[in-house]
Order: sequence, then C-alpha cells, then structure tokens
Amino acid sequence: MIPEIKQSTYVCVIGAGPSGLVAARELKKEGHAVVVLEQNHDVGGQWLYDPRVDEEDALGRVTPLKVHSSVYASLRLISPRETMGFSDFPFLTRKGSDMRRFPGHRELFLYLREFCQWFGLRELIRFNTRVDYVGMVGSAESGDKMKWIVRSKEKKCGKVMEEIFDAVVVATGHYSQPRMPNIKGMDVWTRKQIHSHVYRVPEPHRDEVVVVVGSSLSGQDISLELATVAKEVHISSKSLEITEGLSKVISKYQNLHLHLQIESLCEDGQVLFVDGSSVIADSIIYCTGYSYSLPFLDTKGMVVVDDDRVGPLYEHTFPPLLAPSLSFVGIPRKIIGFPFFESQGKWIAQLLSGKRTLPSPDDMMKAIEEFYQSREIAAIPKHRTHDIANFEYTDMYGDNCGFPHLEEWRKILCISAVRNGITNLETYRDQWDYDNELLQVAYQSHHFTQLDKANGAAL
Repeated sequence: MIPEIKQSTYVCVIGAGPSGLVAARELKKEGHAVVVLEQNHDVGGQWLYDPRVDEEDALGRVTPLKVHSSVYASLRLISPRETMGFSDFPFLTRKGSDMRRFPGHRELFLYLREFCQWFGLRELIRFNTRVDYVGMVGSAESGDKMKWIVRSKEKKCGKVMEEIFDAVVVATGHYSQPRMPNIKGMDVWTRKQIHSHVYRVPEPHRDEVVVVVGSSLSGQDISLELATVAKEVHISSKSLEITEGLSKVISKYQNLHLHLQIESLCEDGQVLFVDGSSVIADSIIYCTGYSYSLPFLDTKGMVVVDDDRVGPLYEHTFPPLLAPSLSFVGIPRKIIGFPFFESQGKWIAQLLSGKRTLPSPDDMMKAIEEFYQSREIAAIPKHRTHDIANFEYTDMYGDNCGFPHLEEWRKILCISAVRNGITNLETYRDQWDYDNELLQVAYQSHHFTQLDKANGAAL
C-alpha cells in the first residue's frame, strides 16, 4: 500500500517552464509549501529565448548544457494558440502583441509570464539556481519517512545550498539535450557540425552548402529558412516518401535537394549518401531530436533513462517504488501539452495531500510491463516510449484526478493544424481553411468557452 502523506507537504519543483509552473500552481492550490528551482533568470523554460549557444560543443555532448533553450529566432508555434493554454487561463490575443493564430515563441513566453503573475507563482521561484543533485534520504522501504536532499547552486554568487524536501517534482523538459545519430566519419569531418539546439539564425550559413540531417518539423523549418540564404541545402531523410508540403517546397526552391540517409563523412568535406550521391558541404546541421537527461537525479537505479525511455514510470509520471514523493511532469510527447501538464500537476498535488491514492507498487509495475509489451507488439521502438498521440489516453489520464476531458473544439483544431502542416508547409500558419464546417463549429465553441473563462478570471 502507498503510505499516507501528510496534509501539507514541502515540495521542490525543478524547472519553471510550462510543466513546472502549472505543477507549482496545482500544489499551491492544494495547500502544499512549494519551492521552484529555476536555472535561468526568468520563467518559460524552453520558451525563454536565448541568443547564446553552447559554443564549447556545438553538438551538445556536454552535460549539463549551459544553454537550456533550443528555440531559434524565427520559430513559430505549430499548433493554433487556441489549442494551447491552461484550462482556466486561455491563451488569448492581446493588442500590441503578436496576434497571429500561430504566433512566434515570444508570445508564448509572455503568456507564461502572465500566468505566473496571475497566480502569484513568482514568489515561489528561486531564479538563477541550478540543481546539481537530488537523492533519497532513507530508503524506499521507509515509506512516509523517506525524504529528498536537493543540492543547488546559485549561479551568480556560487552559493551552494542543501535542503531536505518531503517530495520532488521533476519538470525539466526534454528539448535541450541533443539526440545525435551515429554516422561513420563524424569525428574526422573537419568542417562545421552543429545540432539544431544551437541554431538561432540562418545568416552564418550565407552562401554555404549545408546538409540538414532530418526531415521532421525542425528539419523542415530550418531547411526552408536556410534556402533563402545558403548556396545549397541538402536534406538527408530516412525515406524519400516525404510529406506533400515538403515536396512542394523542394520543387519551389532550386537550391533545395532531398537525399536518403548519410553513408559516411570524409575529411575533405564530402558527404556520401546511401543512394550513392555526394556533396562537398560547408556545414552539417543535425535536426535529429532530443533525449531525456536527468544528470542530477540519484535514485539508486530505481529510475533510469534507457534509450530515451524514462522509467519505470506509472502513467509516465510515477516511479512505483518512490511515488508519490518523486514524480515527473512533462515526460510525454505528441500531446496537447499544457492541459496534460495541468492534469499531471493536479494528480500529484492530490496524492500528496492524501485525497487520492495510487495502486500498490506491484500493481503499478505490472501496468508498466503490460504497457511496454503493448509497445513492442506494435513495433514501436523504445525511444518512442513516451510518444502518446492519443486523445483518449489524455482523457483517461485526467479521470485519475477529476480533470475535464479535452474539449472537442480543441481536438478538431489540433488535428486540422497537423493536416494543414502536412499539405501546406509554407502557408499553413497564415492561411486557414475557414470554409471547413468542422472548423467553424470548433471556433464558435472555442469563442464562447474562452469568453466565459476570461470573464470568470476577471471576476
């Protein structure tokens, strides 16, 4: 049985990005004492744009990274703003700001800062404070006596602090630590290689021949931007069966080319592709995604990162032997993030106050093993363990803590944005199909829902 937790718990939340902020809000609402440790000077996490890059290792192999954000200057949301936002704090347009349906990254940062201010969260946050170590005090068998030691360092003055908490919520995100491919010759290729984590603007690549590895969202975005300044851009993709939108873009730009994967890299600057073609390139940009990284966490092997599977975690949130005193918010991918993070924070807060209980550790582990088996049967690779892409799952997850199901209009807008992005890569953010009857219903429903919430907040 899960031990009963005291009504008010001293909780450390690591990270003041979207997941950390909403977790802190839910914990505060539930009456817990909360401290948020944030390594940067402001809230926002990934959405706090930083023009600096990790110059010591442009491939992001250093740990910990000095720069957290992977946002590039021109980045815009890939989902309409209406689908984002927390349940009681809609992501509305504001006069004098970026009022586009798919705004730039700064607009979302400003939204998060307003959320923080509205709910009085800033007073809970220690900025410029990096967490170096989180470990158990006691053992998992000690039940409600188990606590957590958190060692942090204040960046400016170098002051080191050690504190004991009843519970820790890890909300550090997963779009910072580059996931690198293993390509023959990477270590001997003497020209410029960077990961998209350190890409900010296209100008450094003016008149260059650039190879972009990866044809997913960031690879498409960056390739399209580079095509306006580079001599040639060569996209290396796992398959030549690309989306209609990317195909249209390649046919439009004469300096944009598509290849299969890279076979090897040569010292003289040659990039050899598996189809036998080759180019002599000035730069390679790896748009190959990100890995989960928890270098500060010491659980004596009870939570590990194995090929980007963080676990074992019950419902992507709770390690069976350590829950609910240790939990994770923001691990799942391919979801409508903000409301899901909110439901995670709510469930954690209710568990820590004793309002709800988890299954036994054995039952949680059994559920995890069944989930892993289902992924294997579906031939889903381990590093995709936390890819959800399922509205039903997010709704069922919310049932654990009384969080409302996703509104139908939100689902419709999300699906429509994905489809438009596949077919109209260059234009989908600025040209919207208003003639679609489902979209009209969705927007009408959204309009009145958001007005009600906005009016309620004003009261």
